[in-house]
Amino acid sequence: MSPFKLLPLLALPLLVACSDERATFPIDGNTQHALTVIRQQQTPWARKGDYVLVAMRMPDCMRRHKMETAGLETPIEVFAPGNNAWILRQGRRMYVVETRSCEGFARLEGEPEGGFGRLVGTFRSVDGEFSFVPEEAPPAAK
Repeated sequence: MSPFKLLPLLALPLLVACSDERATFPIDGNTQHALTVIRQQQTPWARKGDYVLVAMRMPDCMRRHKMETAGLETPIEVFAPGNNAWILRQGRRMYVVETRSCEGFARLEGEPEGGFGRLVGTFRSVDGEFSFVPEEAPPAAK
């Protein structure tokens, strides 16, 4: 058998090793109103991934927004400044997205004037799995 005929079989493990992981933040516990981050790793040895944010408020809107490539261990914090707007901080990069029409998405060049709002959770790797980890509510004052 020709070695060239074996080449596709040798490349097969590389194709299978590509990963596409998703994690969802259900807004107010509602999976129909959510932010989902998709992280794509092109090769098993890659230390960076391509990120896509999906904003949705069904049945009214759903939209994909491309984020910058970042390290696989870079957490993405989600803040709620209010009015169905969300600020995501990915390392030093910041983005704002809204879920009223799901159209609005922009990279922020600096910290918002009114602040970030309340931290609601973080997209990150937990035990090797990409997940959304909600921020624990502070204990109630007595």
